[in-house]
Amino acid sequence: MSRERNTFNEINITPLTDIFLVLLIIMMVIAPLLDQQGLNLSVPNNVEVTEIKDNKLLNITVTNDDRFFLGDNEIRPEKLEALIRDSSKDFPDGVMILAQPESTHGAVVKVMDSARNAGVTNVSITES
Repeated sequence: MSRERNTFNEINITPLTDIFLVLLIIMMVIAPLLDQQGLNLSVPNNVEVTEIKDNKLLNITVTNDDRFFLGDNEIRPEKLEALIRDSSKDFPDGVMILAQPESTHGAVVKVMDSARNAGVTNVSITES
């Protein structure tokens, strides 16, 4: 009793084609997402700033340990927006953020967001 064995001489490429089509669809969906870029900022190095005597800017300092100061008074982060809103009447030229070199990006953005939410349209950043 011999069993006849049929040999398979052709490769079925249908599953391979299905896999390639799925990969192509995934690439087409992901490709537009890879093109998005963040905010491009160029920070000047060692720029000399001349002191303006008669400015009406609210100066907020961001320290290396991410604390906020208005003059010598420390400001709690949750009070920052209310303080900027109250002080914006006395300082119509906007807000100047004096960021120390080791302050984090998040702390500076916190001040910027608070100023924007308080209605300030002119925000400047400098290194202190």
